[in-house]
Amino acid sequence: MRRGRAYIMATLEERRQNMRLPPEVNRILFVRNLPFKITAEEMYDIFGKYGTIFQIRIGDKPDTRGTAFVVYDDIYDAKNAVDHLSGFNVCGRYLIVLYYQAQRMQARMDTKKKRAELDKLKAQHGISETQDK
Repeated sequence: MRRGRAYIMATLEERRQNMRLPPEVNRILFVRNLPFKITAEEMYDIFGKYGTIFQIRIGDKPDTRGTAFVVYDDIYDAKNAVDHLSGFNVCGRYLIVLYYQAQRMQARMDTKKKRAELDKLKAQHGISETQDK
């Protein structure tokens, strides 16, 4: 029995709507281990195969080089990209593609800030690392 293209597309869309996604899945992806010299066009070529991209932000500072944020228009496109591009080889580097989790990133920033405050207080009061142990 041969079915038309419209029927197949409708069936795929129906499956997509019925699929339950884990809570960590979202439209924003955090990509690590990128080649430092990768361009936005190359990123669009790689990630654009999996759906419409809303925005790509490539890290350009010394501490953010090799990372990027990729924002898709659709959450299912983002999931598809994570499923297919995690471990993908680009210029001899294997990509690490994760869902962006704002709470984790904020906690990491809070930890860095607290560490800097602690180091500042130690310096003010003349406490060295060897005295702590």
